[in-house]
Amino acid sequence: MPAILEADQVTKTYAIGDRQIAVLDAVSFAVAPGEFVVIMGSSGSGKSTLLSLLSGLDRPSRGRIRIDGADITDWSEDQLAPIRNSTFGFVFQSFHLAPSLNALENIAFPAELRRDRDARSRARALLERVGLADRATNFPHQLSGGEKQRVAICRALINQPKIIFADEPTGNLDSTNGAGIIDLLVQLHREAQTTLVLVTHALEVADHAGRIITLADGKVVSDQRRA
Repeated sequence: MPAILEADQVTKTYAIGDRQIAVLDAVSFAVAPGEFVVIMGSSGSGKSTLLSLLSGLDRPSRGRIRIDGADITDWSEDQLAPIRNSTFGFVFQSFHLAPSLNALENIAFPAELRRDRDARSRARALLERVGLADRATNFPHQLSGGEKQRVAICRALINQPKIIFADEPTGNLDSTNGAGIIDLLVQLHREAQTTLVLVTHALEVADHAGRIITLADGKVVSDQRRA
């Protein structure tokens, strides 16, 4: 089956004075449609940087990124913006909800950018799906951390993306809420057959994945598929 996501010798360096520091060093792997892949590593291993490169939020210094066979490495921001809105869904550690929009409006916003007339009704259906129908008119400051992350997951799903990128989605949650968020992500991933690429340092999160890619010092040191 053709890969939906490919990293080909991806390297990212930053200049600090006269020195070039490699955050990622020749990272290569391919992800099949529908896979749940966890990228693990200690702090500073390069895992969040890698996620930013894979999702077109940043550009590699060398190497190529391909989505569904298309090389997006050198795409302009105008080319990348539509694919980030329609093909990708994002779930971040800090939620990134718009404070001036209520829960329903935050979820519907990406679909409304595409002029989807059904955006609000589909947003309501997603809120119902994650048990937050009664929070539709609440603003982010009126929601708990777990509720904010469920809203963020709904927002990531509103455009029925091919790939969901999740960066430490339980990092700001207690253990109970964190476990609930992972269970929800896994369930929704299985239902929609969406590819899920999740960055974490937590072994209990990685245990849910079908594949674990481990980074150390910017290099892939393990790529393990699980039964």
